[in-house]
Amino acid sequence: MKGEIIIMAGIALIFMGFLLVFIGTLVSSLGGETEVEGGGVIMIGPVPIVFGTGRGATIATILAAVLMVLWIVGALIARRG
Repeated sequence: MKGEIIIMAGIALIFMGFLLVFIGTLVSSLGGETEVEGGGVIMIGPVPIVFGTGRGATIATILAAVLMVLWIVGALIARRG
């Protein structure tokens, strides 16, 4: 029962994400000229890959550093038992 709820929540979040991208694209195309900035983080184990421009890249870098430290601390705690 719990697994089904989690799966349905995940599917709902994916659809909401698609809907938000669609709405953002629609508003952007109707509104005229806009400036787009963004950033992101891909975590492969404890190694972060950061990309983006402007303020988004700075926030992504800080987030990556925090996630990397949390991953290492969690691995050390799990290793101790």
